[in-house]
Amino acid sequence: MPVRVGFVGAGLIAGVHARSLAVSGADFVFAGAYDEDPARLAEFASWTGTTPCAATEEVLDGCDAVYVCTWTSEHPHPVRLAAERGLPVFCEKPLAVDLAGARAMTDTVVAAGVANQVGLVLRYSDAFLLLKHLIDDPDSGRLLSVTFHDDQYLPVRGWYASTWRSDPAKAGSGVLIEHSIHDVDMLEYLGGPAESVSANSAFMHDIEGIEDVVAATFRYENDAVANLTTVWHDVPERLNDRRVEVVCERFWAMLEGDRIGPLRWQRPGLSPQVLQGESLQERVRQLGLPAGNADGAFVRSVAEGRPAYPDFVDALRAHVVVDAAYRSAAAGGAAIDLPATDR
Repeated sequence: MPVRVGFVGAGLIAGVHARSLAVSGADFVFAGAYDEDPARLAEFASWTGTTPCAATEEVLDGCDAVYVCTWTSEHPHPVRLAAERGLPVFCEKPLAVDLAGARAMTDTVVAAGVANQVGLVLRYSDAFLLLKHLIDDPDSGRLLSVTFHDDQYLPVRGWYASTWRSDPAKAGSGVLIEHSIHDVDMLEYLGGPAESVSANSAFMHDIEGIEDVVAATFRYENDAVANLTTVWHDVPERLNDRRVEVVCERFWAMLEGDRIGPLRWQRPGLSPQVLQGESLQERVRQLGLPAGNADGAFVRSVAEGRPAYPDFVDALRAHVVVDAAYRSAAAGGAAIDLPATDR
């Protein structure tokens, strides 16, 4: 039987996941949806075919798995209700506005034993999968450095169909937790666990409690160093972009964008290589790397009764690192040690 998928929250990101599901090839049907904004709910239902519901509980009563796509501070409630019903749950990132909330949510779904996945969708990026494969190649030698740049149009101007990210009560904080939790996750995905982080932040748009610039330095277990700069700006023509440079002992790479490149790299004595678009995706398929559609993967894990990926435990680690970076910034950039494990 098709998996009945419900939605709590029917805004922009819910639409992204719904469209992704529609092209995933997974065997599913849209079930109920709820949003506190009736107009937004009606618009979402008009093109997805979801049934508008009057409350979160009504959605959960009529689905086999649920997406939680509210603003961040509202994530814990529907996640807890889903776990109590034994329902698989996909929660958007970040899990919660702070580390304590993220840890409590993780404990809830783990104790309930439900399939759970988080919207750290770069784990399914063809470009990042190939970059990691190249870094892990023994011919590359030891990782030396990662330089990660991320810039995004300030998401409180209405372009993203909402302005809640200007409210720390709803968002928690600014660019680091709301947007670059993806980047923090990728830095450890590429290089392994970090041992420490030092960070500085700025509030250039004068939005209280919402930082819009963060520069952070991470030290990996093998003494390699990563630098992350993330910034919200006022150039609407440049909605979002990522650039990642990696240097290993015998390998250099530059990734532009976060999905299909271009990815450039070079090794000693060989000509520079570059892959982009379909050629990059074809190389990923040839290598058998686990790329694909994150939403389709979630529905298939539900249908097959197996764990989903990345899960709340994966996301909790990113929250631990982000929390340490915020504590470092509050302490003027002092280095903060990171735990080896998070539970």
